[in-house]
Amino acid sequence: MPKIVLFNKPFNVLTQFRQDADRPDRPTLANFIHDASLRVAGRLDMDSEGLLLLTDDGVLNSRITEPTEQRFKTYWVQVDGIASDTQLATLQNGVVLKDGLTLPAEAKSMPEPTVWHRTPPVRYRANLPTSWLEIQICEGRNRQVRRMTAAVGLPTLRLIRVQIGPYSLGSLQPGESQITHPSPHP
Repeated sequence: MPKIVLFNKPFNVLTQFRQDADRPDRPTLANFIHDASLRVAGRLDMDSEGLLLLTDDGVLNSRITEPTEQRFKTYWVQVDGIASDTQLATLQNGVVLKDGLTLPAEAKSMPEPTVWHRTPPVRYRANLPTSWLEIQICEGRNRQVRRMTAAVGLPTLRLIRVQIGPYSLGSLQPGESQITHPSPHP
């Protein structure tokens, strides 16, 4: 039976198993995952945190990452500023980026979540408030959520992926993983 590993990727960890030739000191998945049969299903930028899926089944990996499946991914995003109704509506209707219009997203303001402390911490400016958004997208363009929030005037400070389709981060702490079995509709 195929397996899926849920992994809470820490900040500043590369989403690959091999070392970066330019920065051999930078942590990779190999610092946390020691099962050579696993492959990453999707990606998560080095400066993003949260849920990453790994699997030992190539067909399942394709089903999880296939763009035509339009699998929703949920992010908690700390941004500079307080989101207005207009900014949220723009995110919900699609944002024009350099590579075209994004598909509509689910976007709403949310209270600050209870999450782990990040090292290094997010910058703090006493005269500029920050707020949190929950954003769900079904695309996977490069740095898409960060580019979307920046395009509406809300630069991303911290980005945590908490769910991919039916798979949720749950209570996993950074660097922790959990083996699960495929959902009937991954």
